[in-house]
Amino acid sequence: MGNILHNTNERPDVLVHVAANVRRLRQAACLSQQALAERAGLSRRMLVNIEKGDVNVSLNTLDRLAEALGVLFYALVQPPDSEDSARIDEVAWVGRSPQSRARLLASKPARQEVELWSWSLAPGEVYESAPDDNGWHEMLVVIEGTLTLALSTGDIVIAAGDFHVYPSDQPYRYRNDGVGTLRFIRNVVH
Repeated sequence: MGNILHNTNERPDVLVHVAANVRRLRQAACLSQQALAERAGLSRRMLVNIEKGDVNVSLNTLDRLAEALGVLFYALVQPPDSEDSARIDEVAWVGRSPQSRARLLASKPARQEVELWSWSLAPGEVYESAPDDNGWHEMLVVIEGTLTLALSTGDIVIAAGDFHVYPSDQPYRYRNDGVGTLRFIRNVVH
């Protein structure tokens, strides 16, 4: 598994977030740097550099740190002042080519089931759904076109390249009000 970033001269926000979150979570768990390093199978020096944001850390190392701290991966990469894991929207990995990247958009703990869907709606098409059971969420990522998500609180317009996470224990409707085909990914989480 590769490092978060390759060949960059500036420190990205995600490394700053990781540094602050690891330090905060380690202190909240009353762990020394040495104790956390041992739990995660890292050197103390590596952990010190991670907490300073001075090292390009691998996704595998972040997984080990999250496990050692008893938290989920998103808790390490989300902005420290964020209380909602539903919208993280941070680059978590960049390859050697500028077109190669992984962006963690959102995260929700799953209790029982996760479904991944690929949707397309023709212009003027509408899909209407009754509410799901309590505890279900949907994560939508629009690939092409513009999705209008109709909720009881109002319409949310999601353009290509953007995403939205919402609790689906309410009536909802997908609409393609555009002139071209709408394509989006739907992740259902319980």
